[in-house]
Amino acid sequence: MHTIFQNKILLITLSVWAVAQCIKVVLGVIREKRFNFKWFIGTGGMPSSHAAGATALATVSGLQVGFDSVSFAFAAVFALVTMFDAQGVRRSAGQQAAILNQILDDMYWRGKIETERLFELIGHTPLQVIVGGLLGCILSLILYKIW
Repeated sequence: MHTIFQNKILLITLSVWAVAQCIKVVLGVIREKRFNFKWFIGTGGMPSSHAAGATALATVSGLQVGFDSVSFAFAAVFALVTMFDAQGVRRSAGQQAAILNQILDDMYWRGKIETERLFELIGHTPLQVIVGGLLGCILSLILYKIW
């Protein structure tokens, strides 16, 4: 009987995503000299775990069922959309949040408004997406050969 824990594609994809998140946490600790649990579950930062996971899914799907399969085509398009969104739409939303936070700071110091700050780190730079994609591809190739 084939169980979810024997699904090579799923296990490798989740493993690559987890490794990318851990790298993000380690780099955050080195950069800021403190630990923040939100880095484990948060978005944004180097490398893009979205890009790593999506690229791993596409790579392992191709290796497992063929690069000419419908499964690979779906996974590859999903990876492209995910990476475009990570560095495009979500990055723009993060930049807008930074501007709105600056406006709120200006208004707060003038005593006119009090409100919660917006979360700014929700998108990725193109470099973070590229590194995440390369990480996903390389790790998934290694893990596929091991498992």
